[in-house]
Amino acid sequence: MAEVTPAVILSHEDGEGSAPSGAYEPISAYAVIGDTRSCALVSAHGSIDWLCWPRFDSPSVFARLLDASRGGFFSIRPAAPFRAARRYLPGTNVLETTFVTESGKATLTDLMPVMSEELKKQRLAPFRELLRRVEVAEGSMAFVVEYVPRPQYAAVPVRLTIRGDEIFCTDGPVAVHLRSEVALGIEGDTASARFALQQGERRDFALAFDSHSPAIVPRVGDEATDSIERTVEFWRQWVEQCIYQGEYRDAVVRSALLLKLMSHAPSGAIVAAPTTSLPECIGGIRNWDYRFCWLRDASFTVAALDGAGFEDEGGAFVDWLLYATRLTQPKLQVLYDVFGESRVPEHELTHLEGYMGSGPVRVGNGARDQFQLDIYAEVLGAAEEWMARGGKLDDAKMSQDVQRMLIRLADTIVDRWQEPDSGIWEKRSGLQQHVHAKVMAWAGLQGALRLAEHGIISRKRVDVWRATGEEIRRVVLERGFNTKLNSFVSIFDGDELDSSLLYIARVGFLAADDPRMLGTIEAIRARLGRDELLYRYDIETKDGLPPGEGAFLACSFWLVEALALAGRRDEAHVVFRKLLARGNDLGLFSEEVDVASGTFLGNFPQALTHIGLINAALCLLAKDGRDTPRQAAENRAAQERVGEDQPKVQ
Repeated sequence: MAEVTPAVILSHEDGEGSAPSGAYEPISAYAVIGDTRSCALVSAHGSIDWLCWPRFDSPSVFARLLDASRGGFFSIRPAAPFRAARRYLPGTNVLETTFVTESGKATLTDLMPVMSEELKKQRLAPFRELLRRVEVAEGSMAFVVEYVPRPQYAAVPVRLTIRGDEIFCTDGPVAVHLRSEVALGIEGDTASARFALQQGERRDFALAFDSHSPAIVPRVGDEATDSIERTVEFWRQWVEQCIYQGEYRDAVVRSALLLKLMSHAPSGAIVAAPTTSLPECIGGIRNWDYRFCWLRDASFTVAALDGAGFEDEGGAFVDWLLYATRLTQPKLQVLYDVFGESRVPEHELTHLEGYMGSGPVRVGNGARDQFQLDIYAEVLGAAEEWMARGGKLDDAKMSQDVQRMLIRLADTIVDRWQEPDSGIWEKRSGLQQHVHAKVMAWAGLQGALRLAEHGIISRKRVDVWRATGEEIRRVVLERGFNTKLNSFVSIFDGDELDSSLLYIARVGFLAADDPRMLGTIEAIRARLGRDELLYRYDIETKDGLPPGEGAFLACSFWLVEALALAGRRDEAHVVFRKLLARGNDLGLFSEEVDVASGTFLGNFPQALTHIGLINAALCLLAKDGRDTPRQAAENRAAQERVGEDQPKVQ
């Protein structure tokens, strides 16, 4: 494996133990690994502090992220004081952490093995698996391993048993079993060991999950080497699809890899984040479960994936979207689980203290029951976006039921656009007339008109959709724009601002350089901005919860797009580069950031932030006078077709 050349060196000089009991790592100290079914968060010091199995929204096996004393973890680290550096192997989601002590240098490799669907038919493998390999590259090193499983969100008693070279932790029919080349001893509900390695020596630790019997034994040794090599090859082959070749390619590739990591391969869904209850303010109660799929992100997700060249993922997401919404339409939920199920009731886990004491810890999300007008537009927009970018809606996607559903969604906008809603930010303070929601309602009807124009859905209702769209636009311009502020505002006839208003130019409601749009950009930056960072809305706005949250990173990437679309390309590049510098050492971003300290806040890593990053990079490329990746690919294909049509010279 290639030599590690990290940009950041992380130090840990207090000797034994992964982290003192009761102590928390910064959110930015985590990396993420996964297998497109579930994810694990790995600390900068080699501790897996969050893992839910068998899928993203399943109960946790390790949850030290949310309770440093009781949550459970799986740590491998040097026994002596050390420095640590880390990176992903280029073009992969395979993590390498390099430890340096006075006696030597070693590498810890962390991954969840992935295989193609064809290979799965040929090989037996655990239902879920996590593989860890530690190898000494120079000198010698002593290690401490601690295995502290706490299934079911640490809410059930733990009993560990040894069977040969495996340690089993059983919970009814479910078994989590650790196979290791190191003999671990059990003391109570914890397994641990000390071992030393010389240069060239290595040890494997394979953790597996099975919900059926007999359980399949995870692989170590040479078979583990095969798993690592196949996984590296899987990610590198996948990322070769990326057609973005601009100056921000590294950030775009990392963001795409992350979105793939947070996609649920069997369904095509993409979760908002693999975590729950990481706070938007330390000590606050704005702690939400993000392990679900939000409709509000739909069209921008399709634009990001397809625009960067990942057509299969964009198409799979549209498949999931049309399937999930068919189950509840014409009424839509704000969010669904990865299989499109609508029941995700919210409740609190009172036995967990929450990250840095920021309770409550929540499972499920009550926002599912809110009325958000914009999500109807998002489904229509995603379908239309996919078609506009050359995607094909096959017979399964475009059955008569789906066509009728899309028509009903457009008609729902017609029927309900005048109603107040909860807004894009899911405020818990009651329903209001949100300007962003009205703009998106207009955009949804434009999408329906384009679908009808291309013969995808019936044209019978186009006159109604067109007339309603014109009425929405008229009302928004009359009641959604505050002439004193020279800006669009959050609520009809109000004076509060909202960063979601930056969408206005992106969806074509106004020209990006319209004076009203330029005024909105300046007003938002003046009132909600802190240099390149933006809050979502006025900090003191009453939204049904105690005040306190960080700047919302996706909003800042929307600002980059708004500036670029308005012709302020140099300024947009400056803002974009400043934002990239705010990622952690691996290029990962959270939901929010504390303006004063730069500390990550909110669930991590955050899909919407990385979607915003990709779309901003694509927009900058286009506004720099270069073809977007999709345009360049289409031009090359057209040239090849022309060449094929030319007579051959004899």
